Amino acid sequence: MRTLLTLAVACLFSPAAMATTVYKCVENGKTSYADQPCGKNPVALELRVAPAAPGEAAERLARSKAYLAGVEAERAEEDQRAARAARAAQRAQRDALVERKRCDKLRLQTKWAEEDSRRAGRTEADRERIKARRQAEALAVECPA
Repeated sequence: MRTLLTLAVACLFSPAAMATTVYKCVENGKTSYADQPCGKNPVALELRVAPAAPGEAAERLARSKAYLAGVEAERAEEDQRAARAARAAQRAQRDALVERKRCDKLRLQTKWAEEDSRRAGRTEADRERIKARRQAEALAVECPA
């Protein structure tokens, strides 16, 4: 007896039992929806709409929002990583260019110092050779390759 009573109560509160009726009315080519049957209009269609459980819909919406927020956060983090990597690559490229220019300048100065030592007269030859040797040593230290 108790089982039958429980079953009866469950049937009363089921979504099918709580379904509302919506009437679709078409008048002069215009469609409208109402909770009452259409008055004079012979073209009326009764639609049964089962309401969703309010807790279930809210929970589903909350899960969807949380998932979307997670996806957006991951995308933003990925974009930031890509931007940081691009900036690091640009910085490395600029640094390599600066280094190459500096080494080229040192090589040119070494070449000029060697030319000056070859052209120097007897009195200046020793001083120019020392200068050229020091310039070559500085180049070797700064730009080993």
